[in-house]
Amino acid sequence: MNYLAVLLDTKRLSDIKGSPLEGKVTDMFGGAIKALVMEVSDDQTSKIIDNLPGARLDARFFIEEVPIAFKRALFEKIKTMKSIGPEVIDAVLADLPRIKELAAKESESLPVPDIDISEALELQKKATS
Repeated sequence: MNYLAVLLDTKRLSDIKGSPLEGKVTDMFGGAIKALVMEVSDDQTSKIIDNLPGARLDARFFIEEVPIAFKRALFEKIKTMKSIGPEVIDAVLADLPRIKELAAKESESLPVPDIDISEALELQKKATS
């Protein structure tokens, strides 16, 4: 069994608030990061690693270095299916051609993060004034 961590910022946390997923949020790295940790079968792991260049297993058996397009599609499926079960990975893998197409564009330029950075901008503004 392998694992995939879906990192959660405040927006993503608010997206799952009140759902059964809220109780499955775990702290990583001493609580510095919130995540949903998914179990991924060996078959699913092989499909991910074989189809997404750069994807690999780390020493903790976590799948890492997957494209941003995969991460975004995965969270959207988690949100709509309200699950972190194997059916979510299967649903994302079913959309692999589109994900691979989007991932190919990432080598040219990374997509703009879909997170709220207003706090960081305020801190930056204070530091420069």
